[in-house]
Amino acid sequence: MKVILTENIQSLGQIGDVVNVAAGYARNYLLPQRLAMEAVGKNIRDLEHKKKMLAQKRERVRQEMLSFSEKLNQVKITLRRKVSEEDKLYGSVSASDIQGFLQQQGFEVARRDIQLEQPIKQLGEYTVPIRVDTQITSHVSVTVEKEE
Repeated sequence: MKVILTENIQSLGQIGDVVNVAAGYARNYLLPQRLAMEAVGKNIRDLEHKKKMLAQKRERVRQEMLSFSEKLNQVKITLRRKVSEEDKLYGSVSASDIQGFLQQQGFEVARRDIQLEQPIKQLGEYTVPIRVDTQITSHVSVTVEKEE
């Protein structure tokens, strides 16, 4: 089933794109959530007019994401953990830990958007990339210190 996206959907595309999806996915999720509309005759004709409006919306969302990204770039996370004599952590610092700290600071970030390749298992400073949008990535400074 062909639909026109009215919101950015990471796995499908950007606002205004015409994409082909499974009929059930469109009927049960995209259309009721108003994330897309059917790509039928009238909607396709209206698409030209709506493309201008959707382009403005896309730019507004992009500017919001850039602003959010700038704020996120300034965040410095300091986590204190218990360590062994070789300065190895008991346990590790994971994406969930980083997400929890960011939520305490008022940043809503999904755990899957925190692109931590391996959990952090040593003391030190790390730069962790966080995907804000499909084309925008922020970098957060994470410092793991010894708990006294």
